[in-house]
Amino acid sequence: MTQPYSSWTSLRNGFHRRCPKCGQGPLLEGWMTVRKACPNCGLVYERNAGDTWAFWIVGDRIPLGVAIAIVYFGFGPGSWAQGSAFLFAFALVMIATIPQRLGVVLALDYLTRQWWPEPEDPMLPVASRQR
Repeated sequence: MTQPYSSWTSLRNGFHRRCPKCGQGPLLEGWMTVRKACPNCGLVYERNAGDTWAFWIVGDRIPLGVAIAIVYFGFGPGSWAQGSAFLFAFALVMIATIPQRLGVVLALDYLTRQWWPEPEDPMLPVASRQR
């Protein structure tokens, strides 16, 4: 059985779209379709549909909050063209970083499952689930 990495290593593995547990298996099939499990260590990435919903909200809202703060505290578009360019650039960055943010979301879900395990979690060894 593969020993889990530290929290930072798991997050880095997720950012690079690799399994947060072993760092070897890919998280995604294609651009943003989550695999069922890691082909290397067998970690089930999402044991139930919607498990990562809260992390997705956080992962989307933090960049949005930063963009709002930039506009509110410093960047004042002088024209509609500057405002449109800022919105276009923000949308482009949000779309381009979907796979990395999805990897971090799955790594955060893995870490919460590691810190607060549930007996029926397929991440745990079979002997631990039978207790």
